[in-house]
Parts: sequence; C-alpha cells; structure tokens
Amino acid sequence: MEAKKYYVNDHAVVDDNVEIGEGTKIWHFSHVQSGAKLGKKCVLGQNVNVGNNVTIGNFVKIQNNVSVYEGVTLEDYVFCGPSMVFTNIIDPRSKYPQVGASYYIKTLVKEGASLGANSTIVCGNTIGRFAFVGAGSVVTKDVPDYALVVGNPARIVGWMSEGGEKLKFNENDEAECSRTNINYKLVDGIVKQVE
Repeated sequence: MEAKKYYVNDHAVVDDNVEIGEGTKIWHFSHVQSGAKLGKKCVLGQNVNVGNNVTIGNFVKIQNNVSVYEGVTLEDYVFCGPSMVFTNIIDPRSKYPQVGASYYIKTLVKEGASLGANSTIVCGNTIGRFAFVGAGSVVTKDVPDYALVVGNPARIVGWMSEGGEKLKFNENDEAECSRTNINYKLVDGIVKQVE
C-alpha cells in the first residue's frame, strides 16, 4: 500500500471520492466532503468543512471554523481567516429548502486574495487577485484585483500589493511594494502590475 503524501488528523473526516494534493494538512474535527479537490500544500485548520464538489487550489490556508460550501472556488494562495463565512444561497428559507447544486450561486476567490477573520462573502461575487477583505467586513459585490475593502457593506479604502503591503501611489499614480519590488500603476480605478 502506497503511503499517503498528505496528512489527515485522526479526528478529521475525509469522505470517499476526494482528491488531496501532496503536502496538504487537514487538522482536528475538519470534514472534507465527497467530490472535493484540494491542491498541494494546503492547510485546513481545526473545524473546517469543505463541501461537496468544492475546488481548492494550491497553497491555500483555511483557518479554524470556516465552511467552504459547494459553489465556492478558491484559487491558489487564498487565505481564509478564522471564522470567516461563505454563503451559497441568496434567499434561504427552512420551510422552502433549496437543496442541491442547481440552487447554489457561485463564488470565486481569485489567486492570492486574503479574507480577514469574521468577514462574510455573500454568494455570487468574485474576489479579485490579491484583494484584501478586512476583518469583519461583509462583501456584497465584486471586489477588484488588489483592492483593500472594509466595512458593512465592504467598500474600497485602498490598494494592496501581491506581497500584502498597502500601496502608496505617487503623483503619477505609481507605487512599489518594498517586500517584492513589484511596481504598480493605478489607471481609471484599476490597479495593474507594471512589467
């Protein structure tokens, strides 16, 4: 029998028909449901639930007490802070249940985005590449690449670099990240890396 190339704690549950990438760690009381795909070198903290058919990229970190429901996709290097919340139905009612993937509204979290502790991502929205959602914020619309959003509802209050540094633009709307030495330009409310 071939040795597993990932770690699952004895108190975690992994259903059948799950793909887990090399070097991934799944900690206490977590549950990965059937059809889920986890990339390599991910970390699922304590009490994480990954729903049926969810796709999670490589190097994703999901902190304690997070449920990634069916309909949510996390690209590479996404960070989900402790107790942050995803949803997958806009108008839930217990009396009139909407069960099954055909009812779920998709949410996409793009490469490198960070979702702060206790933030809420309302389904049907896309979080852009390297965006940063502040702790406790409630996202009710798409978040652009590199945007820093806070509040309820979340609004743009600044811009973040790929390395997680708040960007300070000069008079030419240019900025540099001191962590990565990557340059950025702000054009018509959109931040792009400068080659």
